[in-house]
Amino acid sequence: MTDKPLWPAYKGEAFNLWNPDTGSYFAWADPTAITDHLQQKRSRQARRRDNAFYGMPTDQLADSATLPCRRPRIAFRGITNATNTRTVITSLIPPEVVTTNGCPYLLQIQGTTADEAFVLGVLSSMILDWYARRVIELNLNFHILNSFPVPNASPATDPVAARVAEIAGRLAAVDDRFSEWAAAVGVPVGSANDEPTKSELICELDACVARLYGLDEDDLAVIYNTFHEGADYSDRLAAVLAHFRRLP
Repeated sequence: MTDKPLWPAYKGEAFNLWNPDTGSYFAWADPTAITDHLQQKRSRQARRRDNAFYGMPTDQLADSATLPCRRPRIAFRGITNATNTRTVITSLIPPEVVTTNGCPYLLQIQGTTADEAFVLGVLSSMILDWYARRVIELNLNFHILNSFPVPNASPATDPVAARVAEIAGRLAAVDDRFSEWAAAVGVPVGSANDEPTKSELICELDACVARLYGLDEDDLAVIYNTFHEGADYSDRLAAVLAHFRRLP
């Protein structure tokens, strides 16, 4: 055991969209014991060609400071369905947490932190979620996730994709746990925690993602009018369209 504070073990309910910590944990873990376990597990997994850690440089594999749990990462709820208010529930979870099988995460093996923020923005949009609700029954696994169509755009070269990364970065970096990640994206910490700012950015995010998918205003009307039976998204549609019309 150690005198260091215990790390929370995340289940799916431990986070929500743009909320990295609901306080609903599965358990608590001793940081020394769990990092030793994860380091040994990663070393074994890296020998398998079908594993995400395969091909990782030897010096990184040997350094437990490079374990995914040491930095923020994108996680998503594995248990979901197409009748919930939202189906793809994803979040940038903080460092120094571990995850259960019900809380899969994305391992970044290439690209920039801005690229990671871009992916987070797309996955968190209602535009992507509308598609997901057509193919998901009860679970979101990597077999389904890997088939999601993500716009072929880069924050480094596309101004709309760069705006997606910026918005997602601001929405995700809610406190100082994300300070290094936010600095790498180029956004301040805690700049979108008030509800008016947060709501406006979420609508702008949907507009940007829709533009990157090549959608038009009629497509957006279909998405919001058919998203959830019995729900009225007319106000959100109007807000998204206002941003959409200002985009290049």
